[in-house]
Amino acid sequence: MTQKQLDESVAYLKSKGFDSPEVGIVLGTGLGKLVEAIENPIEAHYNHIPFFPLATVEFHTGKLLYGTIENKKVVVMEGRFHLYEGYDFQDITYPIRVMHLLGIKKLFISNAAGAINLDFKKGDMMLIEDHINLQGGSPLAFKNVAQFGDRFVDMMEPYDLEMREKLISIAKRENIDLKKGVYASVVGPQLETKAEYRMLKIVGSDAVGMSTVPEVIVANHLRLPIVAISVLTDECDPDNLQPVDIEEIIRIAGDTEPKMIKLFCELIKEV
Repeated sequence: MTQKQLDESVAYLKSKGFDSPEVGIVLGTGLGKLVEAIENPIEAHYNHIPFFPLATVEFHTGKLLYGTIENKKVVVMEGRFHLYEGYDFQDITYPIRVMHLLGIKKLFISNAAGAINLDFKKGDMMLIEDHINLQGGSPLAFKNVAQFGDRFVDMMEPYDLEMREKLISIAKRENIDLKKGVYASVVGPQLETKAEYRMLKIVGSDAVGMSTVPEVIVANHLRLPIVAISVLTDECDPDNLQPVDIEEIIRIAGDTEPKMIKLFCELIKEV
């Protein structure tokens, strides 16, 4: 990754009409319907954006959308990148740096995750308060990172307190049940063994997924306030574990998504 590459990506998007978005949004697996809330959308497919990676997961369409939601300019990633697709951390987080250079001031992230906390159930939503990085690396561990910001980034409060408090208030106002907890990010794509689920519980995880943490680290590197919600699509009880059903995971994500969209749209009004 070089500054020249980032500049070329941004120049292409500006030529398409991506003009000074205020909020960036990353949509997780099975969570694509928020794009229907975008007014006057402009699309840029990843394979047309210079130096952009390509989404390879069948549930991720692979395009950036620009438009307005609640009278605010937004840029939305419909399809994200993962280590398990063979990408490195710079690939995964490249779009965050591009959205930042386009002008976003806030970043919203969603993901589908498994519930480690047995008080949480399928279809619940969890506001991420903190995370555990179990992906074995960092998107800041490269030679010329100092050209893009401080090498040593403080992670005492990686998720913006003000936006978290706003989301909690919105959830109460809209009568939406919003759990709170710690998200653990693993490599995947295989799901965890029973022993691994027990370990994740012991180390303090409430939910587990295969994304989000690299983007959050880079957002903190860019001093970009971030908020993230997990839609919990399966229950990871090692004593009552069932075989994974990807179709059910996608269905549960889709069923829960309208509540997540409501939270994000109301938050866009308030930030």
